[in-house]
Amino acid sequence: MDVVRTSKRLSFVLRHRPDSVGLEFDAAGWADVDRLLAALRLTREQLERVVATNDKRRFEIDGNRIRALQGHSVAVDLGYLPERPPAELFHGTVERFLAAILAEGLRPGRRHAVHLSPDVVTARAVGARRGRPVVLRVDAGRLADDGAGFTRSANGVWLVDAVPPSYLTVLES
Repeated sequence: MDVVRTSKRLSFVLRHRPDSVGLEFDAAGWADVDRLLAALRLTREQLERVVATNDKRRFEIDGNRIRALQGHSVAVDLGYLPERPPAELFHGTVERFLAAILAEGLRPGRRHAVHLSPDVVTARAVGARRGRPVVLRVDAGRLADDGAGFTRSANGVWLVDAVPPSYLTVLES
C-alpha cells in the first residue's frame, strides 16, 4: 500500500467527495469506517497506519467513525470553538498567487475557511507543495481585535473566514 497515495485519496473522500465512494457524512463530518474500508479496499490496520503517519495529522478516528479535521468543501460543522489567535500567524503560498492575494486578501476558495499556520516553517512547507514558497505574515491579533472569528482545528491549523490585504505582510518570496 502506498501511504501517501492512500492519504491523498482519503483527503479527497473525507473533505470533498464522500459520494464518490458511496459514503455520507453526519453533520460533523464523520463517516462510517467499515463503509470507507470496503469502498477503498483497505484493512483497518492500513487505515490506522495512514492516519497515524500522516505528516499533517489530517484525520481522526473515533471508534467506528473517521473524519478530516479541516479543509472541507462540503458543509460540515466540525464543532471547533472560537479561540483567540496568537498575535501573528502565517500563510504559505506560491509566487503566482501573490499579486492576487495582496490585492484581494486571503479567501477560502472552495474550502470553508482560510488555513493559517502557527509558524514560518509550517507555512513554508505548505507553500512548497506547489512550487517555490512565499510566506505571508498575518496580523492575527489585530484581525481578531477588528472582529474576525478564529478557530483552531485539532491538528493546530488556525481557521478564519478571510484575511483582508491590510493584515498581510510578505516575509519570504
